[in-house]
Amino acid sequence: VQLQASGGGLVQAGGSLRLSCAASGRTSSSYAMGWFRQAPGKEREFVVAITWSFGRINYADSVKGRFTISRDNAKNTVYLQMNSLKPEDTAVYYCALDRSPGSYGPSQNPYKYNYWGQGTQVTVSS
Repeated sequence: VQLQASGGGLVQAGGSLRLSCAASGRTSSSYAMGWFRQAPGKEREFVVAITWSFGRINYADSVKGRFTISRDNAKNTVYLQMNSLKPEDTAVYYCALDRSPGSYGPSQNPYKYNYWGQGTQVTVSS
């Protein structure tokens, strides 16, 4: 499985960006895809994830109400719409895929994810 992320960039505080992550290779309908981020000097942090088959979503508290995840089944692509961006959202954003999400929805644990994209930089200026 390969993940190709795109859509990062530089935006002013309060602005919006949309990230995309396309999965290719041996995918299935039972996986979950999500986004993590890592700021300089900090650990990788869960942002949001969605299960493919039932669309169950798990958001980090820090992005609830501002970020929205969606998916296009036909394109094997997940999108992250980020609104009301803050300087603290600045990080490299990584998409990830979990081949076997649990019955309670997508996990926030990065070790649960089997595949990772290359990362895309999001910079929010104040």
